Amino acid sequence: MDRAPGLSVRLKLTLSYAGFLMLAGALLLAVVLVFLLRYVPDGQVGPPGRLVLTGPDRSDLWQAFAPKAAAALAFLLVFGLVGGWLLAGRMLAPLTRITDATRTAANGSLSHRIRLPGRRDEFRELADAFDTMLARLEAHVAEQQRFAANASHELRTPLAITQTLLDVAHNDPNRDNGELVERIADLQIR
Repeated sequence: MDRAPGLSVRLKLTLSYAGFLMLAGALLLAVVLVFLLRYVPDGQVGPPGRLVLTGPDRSDLWQAFAPKAAAALAFLLVFGLVGGWLLAGRMLAPLTRITDATRTAANGSLSHRIRLPGRRDEFRELADAFDTMLARLEAHVAEQQRFAANASHELRTPLAITQTLLDVAHNDPNRDNGELVERIADLQIR
């Protein structure tokens, strides 16, 4: 079947893993920022007209926090893409074995089995169902081949006798054709 190319499942999983990791990281950084800014005053604090020692305010904290938060998000993006790619590849490896077995069966080899190792999961159930289907198909094909061989053998015997009778009749001009027709009719009745 000819289909338009699209993103692979591995790439889709990688992007979804990385996207989820970025979202979780952004939410965590937002929560940290909100709690940090909550306890930092906005501007100078103190009674009016008195000298106040100034410390960092919210804008100072934001200037210090924002670049580090951006670097952390960039790291999470790279980590999510690389880790997601490796994780998706590992998770989809059984699907590659199932696909290879399907292609082998499509090329006519029904004796190949997947025999996927490991515990029961969705891929294992699919592989086991495919192995069962291949076993049944192989048995049906073998049964059809036996039937065809038996039918061919059963058809050869009357044809050989008829051919012999026709050869004898052809080679013996004194032979009675009525007797030949009766013998051929007796073969068809059996």
